[in-house]
Amino acid sequence: MKHFLITLASLLIFSATALANKTSVEIDAPKEAKKGEEITIVLHVKHNGNNFLHHTNWVKLRVNGELIKEWSYKKDRPDSENFKLTYKVTMKEKLSLEAEGHCNTHGTKNTAKHTVTLIQ
Repeated sequence: MKHFLITLASLLIFSATALANKTSVEIDAPKEAKKGEEITIVLHVKHNGNNFLHHTNWVKLRVNGELIKEWSYKKDRPDSENFKLTYKVTMKEKLSLEAEGHCNTHGTKNTAKHTVTLIQ
């Protein structure tokens, strides 16, 4: 019986770990825009697990290497495992976008990249 309980506990721990993952982000933004045009950047954040022990604890957006927005989830966690965040920016120059999210337990899966070209 003791071996059975140890095996069962191990299976539960490993299966929970297998279902958990790192936070990933995808960027949805136009490929090009005119100078002075306001564009909307949408971040699609994905993460398996959203409970008090395991959730996305931050998402960051950088434009041309500069951190312009950080969403932090310290006391409150995101409402869902998969969610969207939006940010608006006015085109002045070509934009190099980078976004990443972080799981409080497993870390970051990727740094998403996207370029918005300035057209005249």
